Amino acid sequence: MQADVLAIGAHPDDLELACGGTIAKLVQQGSKVALCDLTRGELGTRGTKEIRAEEAAKAAEILGVVDRRNLSIPDGNIELSRKNLLKVVSLIREFRPSILLIPYSIERHPDHVHTHEICKEAWYYSGLAKLKTTLAGTEQKRHRPHHYFEFIQWHEFEPSFIVDITDTFETKMESVRAHTSQFHNPQSKEPETKLTRPDFLEVIATRCRYFGSKIGVKYGEPFISPFSLGIQNPFDFTIIQG
Repeated sequence: MQADVLAIGAHPDDLELACGGTIAKLVQQGSKVALCDLTRGELGTRGTKEIRAEEAAKAAEILGVVDRRNLSIPDGNIELSRKNLLKVVSLIREFRPSILLIPYSIERHPDHVHTHEICKEAWYYSGLAKLKTTLAGTEQKRHRPHHYFEFIQWHEFEPSFIVDITDTFETKMESVRAHTSQFHNPQSKEPETKLTRPDFLEVIATRCRYFGSKIGVKYGEPFISPFSLGIQNPFDFTIIQG
C-alpha cells in the first residue's frame, strides 16, 4: 500500500504527542498517512507491550491513517545497525511516501535520538539502487522521499514552519488519550512517570497553544526542515499581524 506521508517514532504514543494534529490534518485533506513505531515500548514504566499495541491501534483508527506498523526493534536498544537500517529502508520502499516525519535530532531519550539517526540514514539509503531489500520475496525498487521534517518531543527548536492544527487539535488529544496506560489514572498502582502527572496533557495543550500563537492561530505543531523550502505563492503563508 502506498502512502503520501510516513511518520516514524520510537514508541507507541510518540507520534500522537508530537504531531498527531498534523497527521489528522493531512488525513482530513485527503493524504494517505502511514505510521510506524520502531519498538513496542516494552520497557515503559506502565503498561505491557500487548496493552500498548491495542492502544496504538485505537489511536491509529482515531487519526484515520491507512496503516500502522511496528518494527519490533528492542525498546531501549535502537541500534544504528545494518539490520535495523534495512528494516526502515524496506518500509520506506514499501510505502513510497513523498514526506517522512521523524524525531528531532536532540532529545532527552536516547531511543528518540537513535530513531532520528536511523530514519535520516534510511531516507538517504532508500534511494540507492544497489542497496538491495526484498518484500515477500520480491526485490524492492529504490525510493527516496522528497523531504523529511523533524518534530518536537521534549527539546524545542526554532521551527522552519508551524502547522495550524486548530481544526484537528481535539482529534490529536483523543488519539493521545487512547494510550490510557501511559497517562494519569488515580486508580493505577503502577509507578508514576513524567507522563502520568495530572497536568501532563495540559502541558501538551499549552505547547500547542504557544506554537499556534506564533502564527496567529489557536493551536500549532512545529517542524524543522534541513532543506530550503520553496513555495508557489507568498500569500499562502499564515502570518500573525503586528
